[in-house]
Amino acid sequence: MKTINYKIYVKNHYNFIDNFIKKKRLEIAHFVNKKIKEYKIKEVLDIGTTNDESFKSSNVIINNLKNINKYKSISDQIITLKLFSKKYNKSITSKFSNKEIKYLSSDLVISNATIEHVGSKKNQTQMLKNVISLTKKIFIIITPNKYYPIDFHTKIPFFHWLPKKIFRKLLKAVNLDFFSLEKNLNLLSENDLIMILNNFNKQIVYKIHYIKLLGLISNLIVVGTKIKKYNK
Repeated sequence: MKTINYKIYVKNHYNFIDNFIKKKRLEIAHFVNKKIKEYKIKEVLDIGTTNDESFKSSNVIINNLKNINKYKSISDQIITLKLFSKKYNKSITSKFSNKEIKYLSSDLVISNATIEHVGSKKNQTQMLKNVISLTKKIFIIITPNKYYPIDFHTKIPFFHWLPKKIFRKLLKAVNLDFFSLEKNLNLLSENDLIMILNNFNKQIVYKIHYIKLLGLISNLIVVGTKIKKYNK
């Protein structure tokens, strides 16, 4: 009986968190729709699409964009969702040929909760480089704020504020081996994000916006465009 009660508790706990995340992502979708309105977006490329829609929060933002004619996806998963007319199975940290860029480039390139999962800072920088190359009009990158008190991946408060080596050891100690590896979770602060973005300050202009939860910044949203001479 205790085992059954514990399983019910865990299920209800994760359902509560999932509903919470869905609510925040709907808020982000509303923000994105307002931002892209002036750009007359007709096609969108989603970076890091998940094929698993068992969670209510999965793909919420891409599913709630308005007035889009064509949806494309780049993912390291095999995507079978009917929403997308083009589905490209490739890591966003790989190099993309000119032919691939021409095939996939879109008015809007959007990525939600992906850059923190691609690994090292080098990989995160390569991801941004690819996003810029694939963008025709505007790109939007959304990531959790490292300095929000709770990490919603591990559901543990404050651990992620510790030095990375200690943080990863603690995650292993509580059997969260997957998230203890940098290749699976590398959270970014606003300053971390700015350092990566500034590698491309001759190519792009950008602004970082904020989503708040209980009065604190929970998500960082980068909205960027290419400087005209790079917008080929």
